[in-house]
Order: sequence, then C-alpha cells, then structure tokens
Amino acid sequence: MIALLEELMQEDTAGDPTSDKKWSRKDTRSISQEMTARGVPLCPNTAGQLLKHCQYSLRVNRKSIAETQHPDRNRQFELIADFRKRFEDASRPIVSLDTKKKELIGNFKNAGQTWKKEPEQVNQHDFRSQASALVSPYGLYEPVGNRGTIVIGTSADTPEFAVDCLDRWIAEFGWTTYPRMQEILLLCDSGGSNGYRPRLWKYSLYQTIARAHGLTVTVCHYPPGASKWNPVEHRLFSFISLEWAGHQLRSLEAMMSYIESTTTKTGLKVKALLNKREYAKGKAVPDHMFKTIPLSNHSELPAWNYTIRPN
Repeated sequence: MIALLEELMQEDTAGDPTSDKKWSRKDTRSISQEMTARGVPLCPNTAGQLLKHCQYSLRVNRKSIAETQHPDRNRQFELIADFRKRFEDASRPIVSLDTKKKELIGNFKNAGQTWKKEPEQVNQHDFRSQASALVSPYGLYEPVGNRGTIVIGTSADTPEFAVDCLDRWIAEFGWTTYPRMQEILLLCDSGGSNGYRPRLWKYSLYQTIARAHGLTVTVCHYPPGASKWNPVEHRLFSFISLEWAGHQLRSLEAMMSYIESTTTKTGLKVKALLNKREYAKGKAVPDHMFKTIPLSNHSELPAWNYTIRPN
C-alpha cells in the first residue's frame, strides 16, 4: 500500500531541501479515488494518515507565491511526468540537477543539534574572509535508481560548471550504470546556472555532453517558482542537510564524508566528487556559435522543453 502511494505521489511531490518534510499538489480525496481505482480501497482519512507516515505535512498557501504562478505551470508538470515515464519505460537515464546552497568551509555554526557533552566553539560571525573556501555543491540525482552524486565546486557556479558536473557523472557513473546509453533526460530548475535562459548552458551541453559523448540530451525545466518539486531538492539535498546538521564543515574532506555517509530508509546512496577548476562569470555565447547547436525546441512550451543532438 505504501509503495503504491509513493508511486502515485511521485510526480506531485515537493519538499524542503533542508529537512525531510514533503508536500503534494494532491488532496486526500483525489488520492483516495486513485488508490481505489488501482484496486486498493482507501478513505480520505486513511490516506491522510498514510501521508503523515511518509513524512508529508499539511501546508498553508503563502501569498508571496501567488505572483510567481505561471499560467503553464500545471501543463509543464504533466509534460515532465510524460517524459519521465517514457524514459523510465525505455530504461534510459533520468537525472535531476541543481546547485545546493553555497557553504562556507571552516569553523562556522551549522544549524541543527547533536548529542555532545560540551557545545562546540565556533566563529561568532560567518565572514567569508575567515573561510578556507566558499563551495557550490552541485547535485545530480537519479530518481529511478535512488542514487545521488554531489560535485563540490570551489569556484563560481556557472553553466560551464554545471555541465562539467554532469560530464563527471557520466564518466564516473553514467556509462557504468547505462553501458548502452544513447539518450538522457535532464530535469532542471528554470533559473540558475542550469536554467533555460543561459546560452552557455545549452552550448556547453552540446560541446561537452552531446558531441563529446555522442548522446541525445533532452531537457525539461520546472516552471518558475517550482524548484522544490525538482526531485534533487527533496530526495537528495534534504537528507544531506539532515546528515550534517549541527556539525561544522571544517574541511572539504569533512564535507565529502558527511555527503557519502548520507543514507535513507529507502536505500539512498550518495557519492561525493571535487572540482577545483576555475570558472569565469559572465561568459557570453555569440550568435554564430549558438547557431551551431543542433537544438530542437519542442512544440509545446518550447522554452522549457528542448532536445540537443550530437550532430
């Protein structure tokens, strides 16, 4: 029953990237109807109890979100669900991508509590000048295999950095897990280094992924204001945040250790990699270079859905 519920909720779940709390667009009545249609009779009250068991919580609508609601929001969720099913049925890789919030490396306070005889002494202020590094943890999460990878970048969070993280995943894990890989589906936020607007994101995908690996790359972006629905947020980042809560990230090695020790009851496994390459901000892609990309925007919501081919 729990497995069926999780399956029904998969495409309609969001979550807090810093905790294990989740929420859904579905209400208990619709869940009851869908479960009953699948041969598992369930009343709305029982559906609510099962949701609590699975760490879902009731949430109040926030007025601040209303202005960010895009008119095509729900349709994009449906398109993403269709693409995910298509790729999963064909055993093709699906990777959810995003950058976790930047972290200061050093003797800084980290929110949370741990069992200790004496409290740890940490810096009074979180000054960048007192940190040994300011890092960007870039996450790659495989929803089907429940596997995560975090690439810790010590430079700027740019589109080139995002694509290099994907390249590392392909080289380190992708070909091993999917030896006959020809196509890959990427689930991304609408903004940031892997957003739908930066030309450098698409150009780097072509040069570093599609062309170099001979892969067809299909990208689906979540609508603006919907980043918490991206699986990497609530199925990877949230558990890493819980793992190092209350602990100081005094070194890159300590950070990587906390990442790789992150586990869940559902069997999440996480690997940590380091990227010390320097990335320049504001790098532009002129028209003549952008036109060389074999880019096909999809017929429906083309800005958020597109495919880049090797040639």
